[in-house]
Amino acid sequence: MTAPTKPTHSDPADAGCDAPLAEPLQATVIEWFDENARDLPWRRPEAGPWGVMVSEFMLQQTPVNRVLPVYEQWLTRWPRPADLAKDAPGEAVRAWGRLGYPRRALRLHGAAVAIAERHGGDVPTDHAQLLALPGIGEYTAAAVASFAYGQQHPVLDTNVRRVIARAVTGVQYPPNATTAAERKLARALLPDDESTAARWAAASMELGALVCTAKNESCHRCPIAAQCAWQLAGKPEHEGPPRRAQTYAGTDRQVRGKLLAVLRDAHGPVPQAALDRVWHEPVQRARALDGLVSDGLVEPLQGGMYRLPLS
Repeated sequence: MTAPTKPTHSDPADAGCDAPLAEPLQATVIEWFDENARDLPWRRPEAGPWGVMVSEFMLQQTPVNRVLPVYEQWLTRWPRPADLAKDAPGEAVRAWGRLGYPRRALRLHGAAVAIAERHGGDVPTDHAQLLALPGIGEYTAAAVASFAYGQQHPVLDTNVRRVIARAVTGVQYPPNATTAAERKLARALLPDDESTAARWAAASMELGALVCTAKNESCHRCPIAAQCAWQLAGKPEHEGPPRRAQTYAGTDRQVRGKLLAVLRDAHGPVPQAALDRVWHEPVQRARALDGLVSDGLVEPLQGGMYRLPLS
């Protein structure tokens, strides 16, 4: 039996993508997307740029099924950035519920305030202006510009990076952090037409979410399996550092979540004793509470009382 051929390109820096090769890849994935895309509320025209931005904040490290109910409630309560900007940041934390990583709620509130103050309440169309908003990084700015305004930007989330790593460079997983080589390759893969580029961004992301998954990938359902460098190389195992699954039980993250749950459910300030009851280990509990205060998620008051932030 002949050993599987090693992929021609193991590093994105060496993996150029000529237009004649890129165009069939783009067309096939977009055609698949047109037939298989999930009907998600932030993809509907009525979502608007604000709905797209809210979804991008919520979907970071959080699966779609957990985001959907919170997203719907959020847009009902705050249909425009100015509506959120008028409320206290603690209300954003409260409405965030159990999505996890609640600092995203504060960042989204901060972005809403900036949009109201600098842009007349409308999510800016310009990529540089999006990037200048508080709490918005390279990925979110590109995603909003692409998905909300149909612009041509490389949108590199985990799913897109995995699709490109496998299909083009022939490796199972991309590096832990996005590299300059990945950005260069992603730009080379962008269709010239803006609307097609935006469609490609959404399509490649959906392919990574539904088919080219991190585990138990469904290559038999993949529209580009016949072109995939990783598949053609015999699906070689990952050769980089071990990929560790995130743990939650017993971590400071879990303690922070329990403390925030008490404050979210309260209608006013909460005494220290009420927070002490949610976690048995005092040192870890104090560390978690200090972290919440430092992150601006909890506001300490006189007399050992705590509340969600008002400003």
